[in-house]
This record gives sequence, structure tokens and C-alpha cells, in this order.
Amino acid sequence: MKEQIINAKKLKDTLNVVTGRKQYDKVFVITDTNTARLCLPLLSDFEATNITIGTTDANKSIESLTYVLQQLVEHHASRHSLLLNLGGGVVTDLGGFAAATFKRGIDYANIPTTLLAMVDAAVGGKTSINFGGLKNEVGVFKAPVSVLINTVFLKTLDNSELYSGFAEVLKHALLNDKAMWSKVMNTEIADGKLNINDWQQLVYENVKVKSRYVEEDPLEQGIRKALNFGHTFGHAFESFSFTQEPSQALKHGYAVAHGMICELYLSVVKLGFPQDIMRQTVTYIKENYSRLTLECKDYDSLIELMYHDKKNSNGKIRPVLLRNIGVPEIDITITEGEVKEAFDFYREA
Repeated sequence: MKEQIINAKKLKDTLNVVTGRKQYDKVFVITDTNTARLCLPLLSDFEATNITIGTTDANKSIESLTYVLQQLVEHHASRHSLLLNLGGGVVTDLGGFAAATFKRGIDYANIPTTLLAMVDAAVGGKTSINFGGLKNEVGVFKAPVSVLINTVFLKTLDNSELYSGFAEVLKHALLNDKAMWSKVMNTEIADGKLNINDWQQLVYENVKVKSRYVEEDPLEQGIRKALNFGHTFGHAFESFSFTQEPSQALKHGYAVAHGMICELYLSVVKLGFPQDIMRQTVTYIKENYSRLTLECKDYDSLIELMYHDKKNSNGKIRPVLLRNIGVPEIDITITEGEVKEAFDFYREA
């Protein structure tokens, strides 16, 4: 099923249209503790049973999944029920996985409330939970019936959450064209510098980039892997930071931003990516994203985490690299020595 991306400026009206397409016997809405407080009131008078999970990526777990499934059972959900995921990537990933597995699959729709979810997690039909300390280790592909975009939710976010999502915006620009990259590099997002209409345009431009890759390769057998640019190193950074100090773990977008530094460096070394674009992008990331402190003794632990990346094959690490802006290469093998060289560059940059 192809997901429908909806510009939901009138959210409750749009929800009534989405829920009215089928004769759903029950509607459930998953929130986290923050979106239950800040975002759910915007759906007042909309009849749905609320299921609330904890915030942070640590709650994208098998325990939270079990809780959601138990709630669906206790409230008599059926194969004809609809699940609404109102939240960021934790909610849309976990809620989508619950919908994909409950009674072998029920319909769900995403209402992303963070920039990261709007431009990435809520779109594309990837559902997952973390498992065994590894990011997105268990999941399935199942497209939502709809993704409802309303950037009014961005008013609830602080600068760190906006920048976390903006890392994926930067990634999409590097996968698209130089004009988009230049525009993104010159966009100021902190402290309310963009209004709702500006955000709406930015989000839709990004969704179009992601949707183009998803439609060409829905199950990530080929070119859709390009959307993982920055993630092979980034997921390792994210998981590593959580093992060091869970309360200070890197936000996903920050980890991806740091991962792009390493993968841009390898793109220059291995594929001749333009050094000036690499330098400008790295400078932007350095100026806007907090750093992860790495030491040489950490390299082996990070490499071990990288071996769990889902793009790998035959025991080889295969990040996405770029020949140029808009020209990704998805099947480039790198050695452990090259990984450590990229870590050295990251520390020195």
C-alpha cells in the first residue's frame, strides 16, 4: 500500500476524512508522555482510546511494544481498528510495528510532531524497535495509510530537537542537488527564525526527496539504501553514547550529523567528492551540533557496533558514500583501517 502524505493544516477535519474512509470499529492513538500533554489536546473532541508510552529512544523497546499490544487487547481492538501514532520517531516506529504485528496487521496513520519524524521517521513505512542495545534491530516494512503533516507541532520543540531533525534535512539536500544543499546551508532555524509556512515548505520539499527514493525501492533492496547516508557511523555513535551515559545519549539527528562527517570524509578519499563542499558541510555541523568525545580506545567498540548495520553483507562494512551531491553510492566496502581513519578525521575536525 502506498502511503498518502497529507498537508493537514486543519488536523481534526483531516482526521475525520482519514477515519471515515473505512468503517473502523475502534480508533487508538499512541502518544508519549510529552505529546500526550502538548499535542493530544489539539485532537480534543476526536474520539480515540489513548495509549501512552515513555519518552526517549530507550522506550523504543520490546517492553513498550508489549505494553501497547496488551492495551490493544484489553480495549478489544480488532483487525478493523485504526492506530494513530501522534509523536516523534519513537512513537511512529514503535506504533507502526505494533500495527504491523497485531492480528497480523491493522491500519495505522502517522501524525508526526517533531521535525525529525516529519522529514524522516514517519515517512517510508519502516517500523522497528531497538533490541540488544542495537538501533532498529527488529522491525518490518508496513506503509501507513496516511501521514498527516502539520508543522504547528514544531512550536513545542526546543532548538536541540529542531537541529536533530534538521540533520535529516541536510542529508536529503546532499542526496538531492546543489541548489537544495545551498539553501539548507543558509537556513537559520533556531529561536523561531522560521514561521509555520516556511516550515511547511521545508518539510514538504524534504518529504518529496525521501518519497522519490522510497517509491523507486519500497523494500530497500537497492537505491533506497542511500537514505541511510550518515547512519552507518551515526547509529554506532548513538548506540555508543547510550552505553556510556544513557541520560546524555546523543539525539538521533546529532548522531547522524556526526556520522555524515565521517562518511563525507570517506567520500572524498574513496570517490573524489568535492572537498570544498565537504569542508563547508563539516564546518556547519561543527558549529551547530554538540560533539561526541572519542578516544582511540573506543574505536574497536564502535566498529563492533557498525558490523550490525543492516546494509552490510558478507561481514563487510558498507556505508553510503557520495561521488557528488545527488550521486550516492550504496555498495562501497570499507576496511576497519579506513573506519579508524575516518574516526581520526572526526576527532581532528
